[in-house]
Amino acid sequence: MMRSLIPREFIVNTVNPFIPQQSRSIERLIEGVATSDGAGVKLTRVLTGKLQRRLDPFLMLDAFGSDNPDDYIAGFPDHPHRGFETVTYMLSGRMRHRDSAGHEGLLENGGVQWMSAGCGVIHSELPEQVEGVMEGFQLWLNLPAANKMGAPWYRDFPSAAIPEYVTPDGITVRVIAGSSNGVAGAVTREITEPLYLDVHLPAGAAFSTALPATHNAFIYVYRGRVSIGDNQVEAQRMGILSNATEADGVTIKAAQEARLILVAGKPINEP
Repeated sequence: MMRSLIPREFIVNTVNPFIPQQSRSIERLIEGVATSDGAGVKLTRVLTGKLQRRLDPFLMLDAFGSDNPDDYIAGFPDHPHRGFETVTYMLSGRMRHRDSAGHEGLLENGGVQWMSAGCGVIHSELPEQVEGVMEGFQLWLNLPAANKMGAPWYRDFPSAAIPEYVTPDGITVRVIAGSSNGVAGAVTREITEPLYLDVHLPAGAAFSTALPATHNAFIYVYRGRVSIGDNQVEAQRMGILSNATEADGVTIKAAQEARLILVAGKPINEP
């Protein structure tokens, strides 16, 4: 299920943010592995195969970011996918998507590309810039066996279609999928019920949101440093959140300005 597009001007000022009775804690810190993919695009693989069972339904998270065109210019020529979904969030840059199902779209600053490979699709993702910064993330979500052979589909969400809200202490939250503090995101997926937030915290701020007890969850800090309980998460680190049944959400604090993504999803308990 995809929600209708919501203009960027629709910004909610949250008067009473959710405060969990007990916050999840950091179970484990992960440092990504520098690698390359596609035709030589340099990136950091944060969620690898070793974490797939622990972070079910998520299969992979790549973080990419460079102002050197040699690191990204070759892009990702035609390659196949089947049986899962890909979510690409572009912080900065321009990339063109084309696939064998006839879909085409341009992913730009702040935009999201959501694709379900279903029974199989061949697609390419090629830069439409020759200089400047290209930065963002690609997340893979598994599909249950009953849905792996469905028809492929694809959807672009420009930056203006991503709902966001601002808390009284100046935290800006972009809600890509799921819902947070009463604000529904651009995407709802009924099977895995993903939550995908991009959170910008000013120095001294604390962000809280509810998390279903059934969901696996993690954060990835891409600017600054944050703390959850007694644990700090530095930039370019993933923090896997504990699955304590008594925890009803998470509280994230920033002594300095910080930016992160918060991702959660319902396990499918299948390979």
